[in-house]
Amino acid sequence: MGKVEYQVVFRTISELNSDELVSLSALYLSYYDESSQEKVLADLENKSEILLLLNDNKIVGFTTYQIYDVLFKNQEIKIIYSGDTIVHQEHWGQQKLGFAWIKRLGEFYHEFSGTPFYWFLIVKGHRTYRYLPAFANTFYPHWEIDRSDLRELLNYLANDKFKKTYNEDLGIIHYPASQGQLKSNYADPTAREKKHEAVKFFLEKNPQYKEGDELACLCEIKDENFKPLTKRLIYGV
Repeated sequence: MGKVEYQVVFRTISELNSDELVSLSALYLSYYDESSQEKVLADLENKSEILLLLNDNKIVGFTTYQIYDVLFKNQEIKIIYSGDTIVHQEHWGQQKLGFAWIKRLGEFYHEFSGTPFYWFLIVKGHRTYRYLPAFANTFYPHWEIDRSDLRELLNYLANDKFKKTYNEDLGIIHYPASQGQLKSNYADPTAREKKHEAVKFFLEKNPQYKEGDELACLCEIKDENFKPLTKRLIYGV
């Protein structure tokens, strides 16, 4: 069997055509319950850009994000807010999409030079939470390293975006009715995954993730916080 070839394509949300929108919705709904095509498309409208993972010209994965500014304690701050990241199970383990996202983030990092820059994300599942320790040395919340200095900004961002559905004490977004949750056959970690500290921590912090609760997280984007691989991808060395 030959090597699987992937291509990552960048789009602004407005550039997506109708066939792509249908494919994105179908891919998302194949892994999440309590959602709909209308909800998926409405969420896309609130994002800035998308990276599409293609195999044989078919969409087999994607990640979305929004870039915006906030004024926090009289200081301008840049935020990259991650939306959904979905990869078809047949293509789990590929690194192309993750690497492309880091390179794109690096482009923003250079563009915003001198302005504080943070990655804000809400996490529906343990696999997504594991992106954080792969990317950065520290973030909030972390199972071992205290970055509670980020908590005030995280609360500000989450309250602004999610209003009364955000619980500051727990760091959890809880909707009266689920806005999307992993299908049961994908939600549980494997025995091997359960051994990871990050997975154990996520399950402890977000015990109702199977019902659609989301854990709010924040990561500082700066050289000193990059893992070696992250730094190589951003700087191309």
